[in-house]
Amino acid sequence: MPLLTQRIQDESDQYCLVASLDNVRNFSTILKAIHFQDHATCFVTKNGVKVTVENAKCVQANAFIKAGVFQEFLVREEPIIFRINLTVLLDCLSIFGSNPMPGTLTALRMCYQGYGHPLMLFLEEGGVVTVCKINTQEPKETLDFDFCNTNVTSKIILLSEGLREAFSELDMTSEILQITISPDTPYFRLSTFGNAGSSHLDYPKDCDLMEAFHCNQTQVNRYKISLLKPSTKALVLSCKVSIRTDDRGFLSLQYMIKNEDGHVNFVDYYCCPDEDIPQAES
Repeated sequence: MPLLTQRIQDESDQYCLVASLDNVRNFSTILKAIHFQDHATCFVTKNGVKVTVENAKCVQANAFIKAGVFQEFLVREEPIIFRINLTVLLDCLSIFGSNPMPGTLTALRMCYQGYGHPLMLFLEEGGVVTVCKINTQEPKETLDFDFCNTNVTSKIILLSEGLREAFSELDMTSEILQITISPDTPYFRLSTFGNAGSSHLDYPKDCDLMEAFHCNQTQVNRYKISLLKPSTKALVLSCKVSIRTDDRGFLSLQYMIKNEDGHVNFVDYYCCPDEDIPQAES
């Protein structure tokens, strides 16, 4: 970013966060994967950036962008926490268009002066520079799903293509998705109960799509499809997905996403089970 480098370096002492990218899509794409609410909470440490979005106190999405993804990543104090309008942020990041000409990259330099100050975005493409200032807000307390490994009863790692096929085949007129995970047959089953009746999709633990299968006990849980649907944004971008459930029936979906430079980022979704249901069907 030659037009901006000197200017920002001269002013960098006043910022507690300075981060730059040669390709803004390495940042915007991962944020789009969790964009199902207007506002997000940003957590910044020297390890990178975590952006959290929540809905109805029942579902939470976290996007992790490691410090190594950025060409420059300077954090003068930590943690840095602020709330921001994610819709506005994504609009600014795509100000030069979401589908640039081949060989054309939009560079980004992101600066934050601290509590009460706006997030500054300097975007440059083809020698043209745009400066955006986005007001930040008082951060709200985010949910702690307390998803620790000691309480995990099952963990599955699937190639994402298998789950993408499932979401396209299952009856989405159903209000719920029932997930059965068992040490024995059917091992991993996705079920819906829609207008056309019951539908089941089974995955043997030794199928080609299954990279890992660990299950201590049979567990059948239901989740509102309306809460899970936003996670399909991350599913489309991902190459692998880790599916975990704990002894409370809470669901963790972790999507592994590679950006255009080959760096690996992760998007986590946590979802509460649907408790207002009759006895689970099999």
